[in-house]
Amino acid sequence: KEEMQVQAERLNFEKAQALKEKLTVFENYQSKSTVVSTNIKDLDVFSIKLEEQIAFVNYLKIIDGAIIHAQTSEMTMNLNHDKKQLLAFAIPILRKRFESMAQEIVVPFELLLPQKDIQITIPSIGDKKKLLDLSEKNLKYFIHQKQRKATEYASRQTSTERILTTLQKDLGIKDLPTHIECFDNSNIMGTNPVSSCVVFKNAKPSKKDYRHYNVKTVEGPNDFASMEEVVYRRYKRLLDEQQSLPQLILIDGGKGQLSAAVASLKKLDLYGKVTIVGIAKRLEELYFPGESIPLHISKKSESLKLIQHARNESHRFAINFHRLKRSKAMLHSELHDIPGIGQKSIEKLLAHFGSVKKIRESNLEEWEKVVGKAIAGKLNAYFSN
Repeated sequence: KEEMQVQAERLNFEKAQALKEKLTVFENYQSKSTVVSTNIKDLDVFSIKLEEQIAFVNYLKIIDGAIIHAQTSEMTMNLNHDKKQLLAFAIPILRKRFESMAQEIVVPFELLLPQKDIQITIPSIGDKKKLLDLSEKNLKYFIHQKQRKATEYASRQTSTERILTTLQKDLGIKDLPTHIECFDNSNIMGTNPVSSCVVFKNAKPSKKDYRHYNVKTVEGPNDFASMEEVVYRRYKRLLDEQQSLPQLILIDGGKGQLSAAVASLKKLDLYGKVTIVGIAKRLEELYFPGESIPLHISKKSESLKLIQHARNESHRFAINFHRLKRSKAMLHSELHDIPGIGQKSIEKLLAHFGSVKKIRESNLEEWEKVVGKAIAGKLNAYFSN
């Protein structure tokens, strides 16, 4: 203690802190092995401290005036529990576990215990008060060490672990969501309906696992039916191929699309086994199946940014695929339907000009250089009309 004081006076606070921690460890060790008093025989000492939703209970077992056992236990609290109820619940359990036969217990406040023949002591001075102080000191040390370890672990976490842990906590997911899949639909006035599924692994896009879908069973612009179809197809295949399932499924589009996706999960007996969440148009609103009130995550939260990233990726992937389909459809209507022009001529034209638009904007002379006079004449007749 004197050395710690000297270092503090010299403003060597790091050395002073190190000495303080060593002293705390030594005092904690002493509290587990010190002979307290030859005047005290057998008794049990209990203390309790509440931290957030956890109750910590310390137990000292005294035999012939010596501490022969020290134990700190944790209990999860309910909102309506107080210190007295929790300690009264813990005491019989701890006494039974450590086979205590002591007829006296020392506690910090009055209690009602089921064993009426046990003497309850609430000391204010003397050796028993010192024992109660030691028990409370052990509690403080235990909580301090627990908080220190938690801080050290948090500092060792990678950014990926931190983001996924935050997302798991925000959404109340049982397992860490290392595998996330997000679905989106794309169509314009019901034409060429497509859907996308993007995959994130360890909070990063896994582009080799992305999938796009041509909607097969739906006629016209029906986002709900399209979502039900592609979600069913996706997870039916994963089950058939015995591939791993995601811990989290994100559905872009809100309640209607979410309900459609849930219907498919129920058909596959996956509902309740995988967490599924709907993303409303406003990205900060997340819906769970059967819940009318959305979950709002802070806009600054890393977990919301991950959800937005997945949603944007699925939207981009779906839009690009939809554009590709429309482009192919336009290519077919513009070139394949011109009488007398075959596939090889079409390929030559596209290779040279790059697009139908540039072919249209060119002229007869340029066409003749690529496919000859006969085909160029047919192009000229078609585009002139």
